[in-house]
Amino acid sequence: QVQLVESGGGLVQAGGSLRLSCAASRSISSINLMGWYRQGPGKERELVATISSGYSTNYADSVKGRFAISRDNAKNTLYLQMDSLKPEDTAVYYCYARALTYNRWGQGTQVTVSS
Repeated sequence: QVQLVESGGGLVQAGGSLRLSCAASRSISSINLMGWYRQGPGKERELVATISSGYSTNYADSVKGRFAISRDNAKNTLYLQMDSLKPEDTAVYYCYARALTYNRWGQGTQVTVSS
């Protein structure tokens, strides 16, 4: 099974940008679906964006037009480019991988957007 490690979180002002990375311990080329979820303070974990092995993408309405998910199979890395950040984007962001025989989560990275 793959291990996932997120990085790139931090503190940013509203309107700013961050790029999250999720490094996998092995090849991700065969992983059917990868994505980003987030959990804000006192909230349920929610979908942010997903990308399939065929590079089809899906976004939560709240981030459409501001966030972009991508994957680099050669580097075994998933990315989330976040622009025009808002205070309501504050959350722990988790990387997710769904393969044929397993699901895996990363440990999460904190994103805090100040107003």
